[in-house]
Amino acid sequence: MAGVIRRLDEAVVNRIAAGEVIQRPANAIKEMIENCLDAKSTSIQVVVKEGGLKLIQVQDNGCGIRKEDLDIVCERFTTSKLQKFEDLASISTYGFRGEALASISHVAHVTVTTKTADAKCAYRATYSDGKIKAPPKPCAGNQGTQITVEDLFYNVNTRRKALKNPNEEYAKILEVVSRYAIHNSGISFSVKKQGDTMSDVRTLSNASTVDNIRSIFGNAVSRELIEVGCEDASLAFNMKGYITNANYSVKKCIFLLFINHRLVESAALRKAIETVYAAYLPKSTHPFLYLSLEIAPQNVDVNVHPTKHEVHFLHEDSILERVQQHIESKLLGSNSSRMYFTQTLLPGADCSSSEVVKSAANSSAVTKGTSDKVYAHQMVRTDSREQKLDAFLQPVNNPLSTGPAEATTEVNAGPPEGAVRPPDAEMEDVSDLVEMADVQEDTVMTGGLSESGRLSPETVPPRKRPREDADTEMEKDDTRKDMTAACTPRRRIINLTSVLTLQEEISNQAHANLQEMLHDHSFVGCVSPQWALAQYQTKLYLLNTTKLSQELFYQILIYDFANFGVLRLSEPAPLYELSMLALEDPESGWTEEDGPKEGLAEYIVEFLKKKTEMLKDYFSLEIDEEGNLIGLPLLIDNYVPPLEGLPMFILRLATEVNWDEEKECFESLSKELAMFYSIRKQYIIDEADLTNSQNADSDSGSTTWKWTVEHVLYKAFRTHLLPPKHFTEDGNILQLANLPDLYKVFERC
Repeated sequence: MAGVIRRLDEAVVNRIAAGEVIQRPANAIKEMIENCLDAKSTSIQVVVKEGGLKLIQVQDNGCGIRKEDLDIVCERFTTSKLQKFEDLASISTYGFRGEALASISHVAHVTVTTKTADAKCAYRATYSDGKIKAPPKPCAGNQGTQITVEDLFYNVNTRRKALKNPNEEYAKILEVVSRYAIHNSGISFSVKKQGDTMSDVRTLSNASTVDNIRSIFGNAVSRELIEVGCEDASLAFNMKGYITNANYSVKKCIFLLFINHRLVESAALRKAIETVYAAYLPKSTHPFLYLSLEIAPQNVDVNVHPTKHEVHFLHEDSILERVQQHIESKLLGSNSSRMYFTQTLLPGADCSSSEVVKSAANSSAVTKGTSDKVYAHQMVRTDSREQKLDAFLQPVNNPLSTGPAEATTEVNAGPPEGAVRPPDAEMEDVSDLVEMADVQEDTVMTGGLSESGRLSPETVPPRKRPREDADTEMEKDDTRKDMTAACTPRRRIINLTSVLTLQEEISNQAHANLQEMLHDHSFVGCVSPQWALAQYQTKLYLLNTTKLSQELFYQILIYDFANFGVLRLSEPAPLYELSMLALEDPESGWTEEDGPKEGLAEYIVEFLKKKTEMLKDYFSLEIDEEGNLIGLPLLIDNYVPPLEGLPMFILRLATEVNWDEEKECFESLSKELAMFYSIRKQYIIDEADLTNSQNADSDSGSTTWKWTVEHVLYKAFRTHLLPPKHFTEDGNILQLANLPDLYKVFERC
């Protein structure tokens, strides 16, 4: 028997339609937010209770609803945005069907409070099943509209049971509001749970799109954004937005797509863009994408889905291809380098792989019968005490001023013959028992600089000094006064309060774990003049050689104060010419307002000549009566500072040192000297910049600075450097990898 066809009751029809439009609380909020935006609101506030099932309250400051329209505002197909079907071809508002409030009122209790700009008061009305319950009542209220939705799906039990997790629904609400907040950067949004004082999503009306992305998705996304934008008149569309570069990737694609300001989805566009990213990102990772397409309204069909989250438009394939090409060109330009943000991890600090690391030296004992087994991922396969053959192959040529034979080395063991040093109440000479003949035996000449500032070929073996690693001590002193080999056999004990205070500051700032790591590290290699790799136990570290060497030389200058040898220049260097060279350098910051360069250079010469006695006595920095620099302090064996930095050092010596206070003077002067002595990138020739004809000549030079870094500087770091605590936080020592975590990675392969 054939079934009877009946006309459905209007209430049943409305509930079926409501179930299509309002599938969950997030859909209801989306519809209401779009109404707020159509009303030209600049502030939208959303309050939610129990994931929107118990209460949704959306308030805006838009144009409001007229009192006369409140009677039919919740009826189906009542709208102020459309009059005839042809208007759909050029629709520019979010809503047009008049179904949002009607659908909500059929599955919830709705209260509307609204006030227009010209109304004397606000009006409140309540609705059920699309009908107003009672005439609107006047009440107090701000301009705009407040819609309160209570007990959503109270009459659709199956739907309400399906949405039993309030937290999941609240997360969907946050997602919807966040996307509209990013797209509408001139409007403030806020979302919070009822009773909470803090909003879970909050944007400001004066914030930019990038600011909103930062506040919602965090710095990890915002700092990797690339702005995109293209336009095609023939296809009648333009696109703008922000995408992440190749440095950023996540497991799930975040795709915010707006077409004519509607939040929509497009599987075809997502697939086209992810095809481009597949060449740049690791496998199974995805980017963050925010795109806004504006297409001529007559080319877009917005009426293809009940919830409007899909649209169709003309020339879809051509537009997708054009967008894909533009994004590929932007990614290609941003792929020249990668940036890695690392967290400084200390040796011995708790981390994800905090297992006790046992050295290889102990592993043999372990295998002989003890119960503690050392696993492969815990074994240390290097020994910091191992010697390398190239440590004995010191380079002969040294165009980079970092070899042992570049200047005359003269031990500053005391005053010259015939000269009498004035008595100093705060400085005692402990060398009275040493004969003057012994002093002359300690004076060794090791070659000199040629006229061009390069190496002269005449060299003799450098002077042997007592070393800590040779089990020889000049003075038994727990305060590290015998810190370096640069100190002389005739050591002067320093009792100056300012120097002792600086030594105490260095000692108090020392970090024990970092000191242990530097003492027992295994040098891996140079990445650049500024950075080097070193292994400690099962961890690989990236070390800032420039900053470490700067700190090393500063500590040597403070601990060995007034006890340095002299690097004698073979040709005196006129201070006037050095000052002029420095003032010509843009780094000096000289402007015409500072006066003529010649006058400044003469002032620098005269000023430093007045300080000659102090510079020579305390820092072995020798200047003759004619204003020529003739000697520099010898701080560690086999190291001469890069003399390309000498002009800027002379300029800073006169301008940056505090010459008025004793402690500040010694501290700032030592820091300037330390900066001059440190390995600096700008004073070392980059191999990539050399032509083929120069490469053969530069091989020895390249070898020289790398040899010096490994066998002079990092050897000195082991025994002489007290690394300060701030090195753990400022990125000068970074952990790149550790063996247990690497094993976890490769076990998955």
